[in-house]
Amino acid sequence: MPRQDSERPDPDHLLRHVKQQEARALRGKLKIFFGAAAGVGKTYAMLEAARQLRLQGLDVVVGIVETHGRAETAALVEGLELLPAKELEYFGRQLHEFDLDGALARRPGLLLVDELAHSNVPGSRHPKRWQDIEELIAAGIDVWTTVNVQHLESLNDIVGGITGVKVGETLPDRLLDEADEIVLVDLPPDELLKRLREGKVYLPQQAARAIHNFFRKGNLIALRELALRRTAERVDDEMKTYRTSQAIRPVWKASEALLAAVGPAPASEAVVRAAARLAAQLDAAWHAVYVETPSLRRLSKEEREAILATLDLAEELGAETATLSGPDAAASLAEYARRHNLGRILLGRETRTWLSSFRHSLGDRLERLTPEIDLLLVAVPDKSGRTEAAKIPFLSPPRRPKRYFHTFLASIATTAAAAPLANLVDPANVAMLYVLSAALVGRRYGKKPAIFASVINVLLFNYFFVPPILTLAVKDAEYLLTFVVMLIASLLAGHVTAGLRFQVRVAQHRELRARRLYEMARELSSAMRRGQLIEISERQVGQAFEAPVALLVPDAEGRIAAPSPPPEKPRPIDPSIAQWVYDHREPAGLGADTLPGSPLLYWPVATPIRGFGVLAIELPAGWRTPEQKRWLEALAALIALALERLHHVEVAREATVHMESEQLRNSLLGALSHDLRTPLTVLVGLAESLLMEGEQEGDRRETARALRDEALRTSILVDNLLDMVRLDAGRVELDKDWHPLEEVVGSALRSRELLLADHPVRTDLPEGLPLVEFDALLIERVLCNLVENAAKYSPPGSLIHIAARELDDRIEVAVEDEGPGLPPGSEERLFEKFVRGRKEDAITGVGLGLAICRAIARAHGGEIRAENLVADAKDSQKVLGARFVFSLPLGSPPPVAAESPAEGPQ
Repeated sequence: MPRQDSERPDPDHLLRHVKQQEARALRGKLKIFFGAAAGVGKTYAMLEAARQLRLQGLDVVVGIVETHGRAETAALVEGLELLPAKELEYFGRQLHEFDLDGALARRPGLLLVDELAHSNVPGSRHPKRWQDIEELIAAGIDVWTTVNVQHLESLNDIVGGITGVKVGETLPDRLLDEADEIVLVDLPPDELLKRLREGKVYLPQQAARAIHNFFRKGNLIALRELALRRTAERVDDEMKTYRTSQAIRPVWKASEALLAAVGPAPASEAVVRAAARLAAQLDAAWHAVYVETPSLRRLSKEEREAILATLDLAEELGAETATLSGPDAAASLAEYARRHNLGRILLGRETRTWLSSFRHSLGDRLERLTPEIDLLLVAVPDKSGRTEAAKIPFLSPPRRPKRYFHTFLASIATTAAAAPLANLVDPANVAMLYVLSAALVGRRYGKKPAIFASVINVLLFNYFFVPPILTLAVKDAEYLLTFVVMLIASLLAGHVTAGLRFQVRVAQHRELRARRLYEMARELSSAMRRGQLIEISERQVGQAFEAPVALLVPDAEGRIAAPSPPPEKPRPIDPSIAQWVYDHREPAGLGADTLPGSPLLYWPVATPIRGFGVLAIELPAGWRTPEQKRWLEALAALIALALERLHHVEVAREATVHMESEQLRNSLLGALSHDLRTPLTVLVGLAESLLMEGEQEGDRRETARALRDEALRTSILVDNLLDMVRLDAGRVELDKDWHPLEEVVGSALRSRELLLADHPVRTDLPEGLPLVEFDALLIERVLCNLVENAAKYSPPGSLIHIAARELDDRIEVAVEDEGPGLPPGSEERLFEKFVRGRKEDAITGVGLGLAICRAIARAHGGEIRAENLVADAKDSQKVLGARFVFSLPLGSPPPVAAESPAEGPQ
């Protein structure tokens, strides 16, 4: 048999598929070795497969492979060409990273790049290794890589909840979805734990910790299930793509999937609940679909609301819902099931009456159309529990007497028009006018009025035009055949025109929506101000729904205030409901599940990342048909994208202004400090000279001392300005070496002797402190600034305490004073530039010292914090002073040779 047109592939889809294949042909191929956890053998499997290709003559290059000390993995690397690693400096250490530019220049036939989720060293071209691989694939280079399931972004929170470990290195799921090939490398948990104990995954000390933390057997079982499920989803997507590209219509029952048919029948809600229970038992995906046929478009408001409530129930129970339009519900359901590869269809059992024997039920038609799909019938609820709307048979439209009255008038008009032709043409030709009349009635009013017109037309034709005239008797038996043919022709013409009428209305409706979407998108894309965008959105949405609309956007604090509505806006808006919708990104108000009694509908305007506002619409009750709901979702998404674009434009503009202002300020500070440094040095030298002359009188000597002190203070300020400019510009190179901390503390105290004249200083530096690697001049500057800060903000005679202690991997140095302490809530703000703790004019400074301290500490890989000293941890009101603590990493100090007894003191 020739292939039916309905079974042919969609030409547009085939064209898109061909274009996608052409684009992919220019790109490299990505193959991912996917596993549940470290140690399952991903890298080993990748290297083993690469060696096989190398023996076949393929140009294979190892970009980077992490062996983690595994001898069997390292053995597989031998004999393969290794791409030289790129050396990058990070906090004074030389690190080896994957050389992206070297790989692009080498252009091998196959490149092996281990650990797809790896984070690159700061200073690399891309922050993540998967971004390097995307660039390699775009350049046409085939890449093999490895990744564990816990690194997928969508599963990050799930893995964290299972293992209690937050995975920091993640990658987008689209990399797994877009990969050309996925190889699942699986290993049972018991075997993986055995490899851990044998030291084949980590070193023995690390393995012992791993077994008691991340690598517990329960965790490994859960991760293995996630990996298998994720791989199965990928295979299912590949099968669906293949079925679509090959136009395969029969359902392949490779996995359990259900389809629940929703309609105005009384069993629809029972069908949905039964499908949810069956899907849970089978652990299967399921869909709930409502097919809107021409007859169902004339359902009453109550019946449409009941259908909508059933679809909402299906969504709550986990179904994927859809609303279809078509002339035949059975054909639409069959096509949907085949397109989504759904192997079972659940239907409500229809109530059989004597009339139902003359027509095929929905189940009968589906059985004929889908012989490869299982059909399950769900029992109808007890009759005592049915509502009046539920008693209407499936696919049965409501009666509208007015349409039938107009149909009867049309038949009378046809008879009047045909009367002058009675003596001019044969009666059989007059019958064609009645066939035309039935077709026009079907086009105007639908199928059932066309059937009514066909019957009335036959009776009128017999009464007025068939001898004997003005009677229903038939004298000539040949006219009986004319009646039958006329009735059948009228019925067919009415049925066809009614169907065409429905299709035309659907096409016009869709074309109108597409045009409005285009016009709205075009206007929103040209809006450059928020007020202009709000005006466009309110006008377009108001025209689409023929209802008053208000777009509410939050202020800088995320609060939504209700505007005073002008006449064209909705009735007064409830700001509390709008705020709830904005915070939860869920609709509320009229027709929604939340606060349905509100006279307005509040619809969220949000993207997957964040919310941008709320649409308040005043719609009539019962507005929310499936089409209107999706139409509103599309409009709200379009507005959200426009608001997001404006938001990013504003952020970029603010960032540009901030960068320009910072650059201008740094330039001014740099120029000013350089111009002041030389004269200040001269002033300090002249003041020292005056003090050294012994013949100066008392007043002059005090003047010289004050001149020297002020010049020194200003010189320190200029040094701080210069340091801040250099730190901001990133031009400070650390001259790090191993130093004892005692020497730097002593040097800092000596340089601030004048400032500390009125303050006793106590140092608490335990013996045996290890050497620390740092830039001595910069760390001395940190101590000088902290000591100066303590002296300025504590009363004369108060003690300044300097202490140090050794922790696990760092050393902490604390500077404490007995001053008034820090203002509440300013512990972090004090380390910003040009921020001072107190505003008293008597205390000099511009607020740069602590900012410099933080910049220097972080440049060394450490940190600094500020806190109040309190007498009792439970009573934060009794402040004894302020404490500033900075830390430095310990590292591995070089060994110090011990002195021999002969070389020691005698």
